[in-house]
Amino acid sequence: MENIIWINGSYKEDNYIFETYRQAEMWADALYPDFGLYLYSNTNVGYATPDEKVIKCLAELLPEWINYNKTNGSICLSEEKINGKIIYKIWIKK
Repeated sequence: MENIIWINGSYKEDNYIFETYRQAEMWADALYPDFGLYLYSNTNVGYATPDEKVIKCLAELLPEWINYNKTNGSICLSEEKINGKIIYKIWIKK
């Protein structure tokens, strides 16, 4: 992967697996300020989590945030197995 600023790691919720889709949706929406810092720059920014629900929510929200901020970027997705646990990743490629 190209140079990506990963915004996860600052919050205890980063490693949660939320019980409901709504909880994951609320968490994903709360990440806007973290992503927003990078939307205007040419910086690739992403998020990684063991909760696939959060990634699905971000996959819906990120295009809206990009459009709202009148900027460009492509949404990229991947998953990686780390210590036997699947980690889902999403990032904006500038």
